Amino acid sequence: MKKILLTTALLMSLAAVAQQNSTDSLSGKELKEVNISGQRNVYKVDSSFTVSKMPLKDLENPQVYQTVSKTILKDQVVTNLNNALKNATGIARLWESTGRGGDGGEFYSMRGFALQPTMMNGMPNLSNGTIDPANIEQIEVLKGPSGTLYGGSLISYGGLINIVTKKAFESFGGEAGYIAGSYGLSRFTADVNTPLSKNVFARINAAYHNEKSFQDAGFNNSFYIAPSLKINASNKLTFYVNTEFKNAESANAPMLFLSRYSPLSFHTLDLFEKSYQKSYTSNNLSIKNPSFSMQSQAIYKINKTWTTQTIISRSHTRTDGYYHYLWDAANGNEFTRFISKRNGETNTTNIQQNFNADFRLGKVRNRLLIGFDYLSSEVENYSTGWVANGKVSLVNQTDSGTLTTQAVDQLLLNSSEGKSVAKTEIKSAYISDVINFTPKLSAMVSIRLDNFSGNPSVYSTDKLTSQTTLSPKMGLVYQPVLNKLSVFANYMNGFKNLAPAQVANIDGSNPSLKILTPEHANQWEVGTKANLYKDKISLTASYYHISVSNKTMTDPNNPNNTIQGGEVESKGYELSLVTNPIEGLSIIAGYSHNDNKVTKDATSGGYLGLRTEEAGPADLINFWANYKMPFAKLKGFSVGFGGNYAGTYNTLNRENIGQFALPSYTIFNALAAYATNTYSINLKVDNVGNTKYYTGWSTVTPQRLRTVSLGVNFKF
Repeated sequence: MKKILLTTALLMSLAAVAQQNSTDSLSGKELKEVNISGQRNVYKVDSSFTVSKMPLKDLENPQVYQTVSKTILKDQVVTNLNNALKNATGIARLWESTGRGGDGGEFYSMRGFALQPTMMNGMPNLSNGTIDPANIEQIEVLKGPSGTLYGGSLISYGGLINIVTKKAFESFGGEAGYIAGSYGLSRFTADVNTPLSKNVFARINAAYHNEKSFQDAGFNNSFYIAPSLKINASNKLTFYVNTEFKNAESANAPMLFLSRYSPLSFHTLDLFEKSYQKSYTSNNLSIKNPSFSMQSQAIYKINKTWTTQTIISRSHTRTDGYYHYLWDAANGNEFTRFISKRNGETNTTNIQQNFNADFRLGKVRNRLLIGFDYLSSEVENYSTGWVANGKVSLVNQTDSGTLTTQAVDQLLLNSSEGKSVAKTEIKSAYISDVINFTPKLSAMVSIRLDNFSGNPSVYSTDKLTSQTTLSPKMGLVYQPVLNKLSVFANYMNGFKNLAPAQVANIDGSNPSLKILTPEHANQWEVGTKANLYKDKISLTASYYHISVSNKTMTDPNNPNNTIQGGEVESKGYELSLVTNPIEGLSIIAGYSHNDNKVTKDATSGGYLGLRTEEAGPADLINFWANYKMPFAKLKGFSVGFGGNYAGTYNTLNRENIGQFALPSYTIFNALAAYATNTYSINLKVDNVGNTKYYTGWSTVTPQRLRTVSLGVNFKF
């Protein structure tokens, strides 16, 4: 807390200096503007509509969020979502994409809780695979429980990841690029925009990606295309249509799960180091993840005060192929492989209606949002069951499994999970008002009424009774120096509707389904935001405290029963900086620290007082600097350098099982580039030091070694 107050005081002093500078003579001011032309903070995005579902500048918003712009993605030659998110403060990947149904996308941790990238343009967009960055305009990372505006079904208490896609614009232009690199990387991208008529404009983004694993087997192959339209129906009415098609196939290394049910027999990484580049899979055992999504929206300006936004969104993703994992045999040596042929699909339909108004009541300005939301989700599963397929010995470096499709199909011949369907419906209404009492002082007051019904588990046929939840949000912003410095505080709420639990008597008799009530998370946060020295320095600092209640626990008197009442506390502070301190130099930097622990648990649960395994590393640092030469003789040349640090993290952390630590790591990346108005050449090296490091979530997963890539891009 002291650090936040000191930072606020420092920023207020800097802002006062900046304000004093603004009172200089007109001629001096004009001269300075001429001298700094081209020095704007190119990595900073000052405002976002989707974050608060209304036009609101960052300084006016009591919620902390960070934007990773397309400029950053281009400067860093980003080819995957994980590398893009390394520019956001306080976020780290836990699991890579598995491709399995329901939750096969990547998992990340933020503010002590696991989350997935489930939102596109502020609407649900589920995927069982990876997200291609070819169509990304910017990535918005919203911090803290955001149930009031986004519901509780698809987001995390730590926040959410929202992908903002590229939109058609009203002129002709485009670019095409090719990237070749280590491990057989071959990636082609194209972005073409053209007017179709006076009022209709089309844009197509496409990508072909082919890449092998850094290990002895594994690959990722995909084709992606995203057509979009903009239609100016009238001066008041505009239509947008955005679609995405992706056909992806991959062979993913099975995750190594440490034992959750017996005392840990591994205590160091020595044995895992020996098999760092072994995948324990085969390119024959691949999984396909075709997906499709479409969003159509109509924006109508009713009058000077009111605007309406109607959005219809549909997403479809499939899983078809082999998924396997390695399970700790608890003997300090072996892992048993369990394999299944997964088959299923997920379909979502979302209809959202928003009304925005900007009006005054007397001298008080109101920016009002009234919204209605309907979300329907259907998850189908018709996969095989799970069968054992050999053992992996870390001591002997052997694998007794047979990794051919014929052998695996024979093992699975008489195995089936049967067909199951999980259906849910969520009907919501929300209202949010940003009230400006003065130009410097504003308050945000929001509330959501959410009704959930259906069966959220594909393994249950019982219908969940209807659940209705209220989710409030409040925030206060004061700008000591208008448009330069703000001090804010917020209270934010999140919730989660839980799947019914299978329970029974202590002897296993009388099995039944137990309906659970929703979990709740509450956050309070204080901090400061600043845009200083002609917006060349943008800084956010905050301290937050999140408490989660009503979590499920095992009944200490009956291991076959589930009870509620568990609690988790997650608190910490974050500091992020985006700046252009001198001409040509752009910097992103961030530091986050998170303290997370279970504060209430069943006596035999094993978690009480410990950091949760989904929380990820407590300390994270991100840094990137890009310098574009301002000198005439070196015009067009640029260099970049940066890295990421993650602290030690217990991937398994249970009092009754043990703790297994993944060590801290620091990864450095570097870039050299040359660009003109028509083309650019980029040489990028990721993990310059060829460092071995791991991530996980009760798992141990080796990460990619040094990667070199060369990209060429042409504009027209």
